[in-house]
Amino acid sequence: MTLTLTKKIHKAKVYNIEKVSVSSYLIETDLGFPVDILPGQFISIYCDGLTLRRPFSVFSNSKNIIGILFKERGKGTNYIKSLRKGDFIDIAGPFGNGFDIKESKSLLVGAGIGIAPMSFLKNTLDKMNIENMLISGFLNKSEIPSCVNLDKIYTDDGSIGEKGSVLNYLGQIIQDYNPEIIYACGPSVVLKTVADIGKTFDIKTQIAMEKVMACGIGVCRGCVINIMKDGKVANATVCKDGPVFDGSEVIWL
Repeated sequence: MTLTLTKKIHKAKVYNIEKVSVSSYLIETDLGFPVDILPGQFISIYCDGLTLRRPFSVFSNSKNIIGILFKERGKGTNYIKSLRKGDFIDIAGPFGNGFDIKESKSLLVGAGIGIAPMSFLKNTLDKMNIENMLISGFLNKSEIPSCVNLDKIYTDDGSIGEKGSVLNYLGQIIQDYNPEIIYACGPSVVLKTVADIGKTFDIKTQIAMEKVMACGIGVCRGCVINIMKDGKVANATVCKDGPVFDGSEVIWL
């Protein structure tokens, strides 16, 4: 029997934690029971001494083990980085809506730490025998997590793969690969470009948005964005209505 986490707190044991690039870490936690999680959904972790939990996209989910890929950016991630195998950690989730997976030839676009849910999605598509290609952009070779499998790599300094932003190559990739759907996660400039180019090529896009989230359940309204719904502008919370949205519906500021 597979359980689904709720906002109730669950105590998990740290199964593994390691540095996987010059700036990112992978922590794997053992809940003691299997959990249903869709690629694109996130969990919230309680960090000792902080009032608000910290949200993280799920990188992997296998049997009892949930993996989170993160960068050290503040007190919360510094606390998580300090954990060791055997320590316990408080987890809530999964929250939000994951990708609506289609049995269609898929192009996956990740940038920076946005590679986390895209890697999870790629592994899911592979298991479903759905043709896919994962491309991602990083500042340089040292920023690429050793735990991800990429089909094409782009680096700003050309230290590995093609030189330049992945966005500079996106149009040509679409013409060469001819995907039927595009999934993406990364900074807003990446997501906006993916959504725009999807419209240009008449390809459906699903984007997982990155946003600072406080409550994680849509109550505090701190992560509201504007979307087009039924021809009208509407408010949507990234944590509850997202994080995954139809790229053509998002109103970019």
